[in-house]
Amino acid sequence: MLKVAVVGATGYAGEELLKILVRHPQVEVLSVSAKIDKPQKINEIFPQLEGKIDLICAEPDFAQIASKCDLAFLALPHRVSMEVAPIFLSAGKKVIDLSADYRLKDISAYEKWYGLKHKDPENVAQAVYGLPELYKEKIGQAKLIANPGCYPTGIILGCLPLLAKNVVKTGNIIADAKTGLSGAGREKEAQLIPEIEDNFCAYKIDAHQHSPEINQELSNFTGQSIEVIFTPHLIPIKRGILSAIYLQLNMEILEEDALNLYRDFYKDKPFVEVLPQGKFPCLRDVQKTNFCQIGLKVNTVKKIVIVISAIDNLVKGASGQAVQNMNIMYGFKEVEGLK
Repeated sequence: MLKVAVVGATGYAGEELLKILVRHPQVEVLSVSAKIDKPQKINEIFPQLEGKIDLICAEPDFAQIASKCDLAFLALPHRVSMEVAPIFLSAGKKVIDLSADYRLKDISAYEKWYGLKHKDPENVAQAVYGLPELYKEKIGQAKLIANPGCYPTGIILGCLPLLAKNVVKTGNIIADAKTGLSGAGREKEAQLIPEIEDNFCAYKIDAHQHSPEINQELSNFTGQSIEVIFTPHLIPIKRGILSAIYLQLNMEILEEDALNLYRDFYKDKPFVEVLPQGKFPCLRDVQKTNFCQIGLKVNTVKKIVIVISAIDNLVKGASGQAVQNMNIMYGFKEVEGLK
């Protein structure tokens, strides 16, 4: 059995991780920890875990946790993981980090977007960006996974097949995305509920911290500099991200042929579902799953493709993808514990 620790177990990502890990046949969760007022059984914090796990959740003793586990999931805030990951890595343990601390290869970009000096630049170089549909082979050899952000997951997956075949231009890609309240985190969600009730608003317009992550991965994939125009919105639901992506055509292509590009690109990717022509994703169809659903529309007159992608921000956008990465790292079935 693979012995794992969840650090940051009381946040949304930590809770979702535990729900998945306790049903995983290859895994033993032997440590749960978080910043917490007093030690408490994790199944008292999350009653849905009753009868599945009864570990005490307490303030983390990183050295002690590292001595017991094979793999640590860091479900910690941005700017915190980079202080914790080196402790596990230096002890010879593997790490899957759900924060942004190891996603951006350009340290100066990280420092610009996250507002402080990076404390572990040495490990940024060895970190593998954990998008299984793009980096499965590298993930299988990795010691440190930078689990992707939720917005980038849906947007990148929505763009790759068209960019792979040079069907669309790399300039003026527009991504318009809507997310539920859980994307803000457990503490911020409580503050946002009065503001967002019966409301709908854009935020961080063309200035969201996930922008450089999207640009980095699409630029690496194409070998060209890509700057996506990205606007996120907050909608009054609990979970899910639906992205509408607008790309300009380089050539004439029929809608069914464009869909076939997606089917071919994702044919061996178990968590991407390409919908039939004329069908488009709805959040209810991906909520509480690790799937990304994609549909598209080709407008030959306007010479654009409109791609719609949908994911659950807490699962494929965070914890489910982290477990998918774990499965690949340790040679388990990629779908283990996730279907």
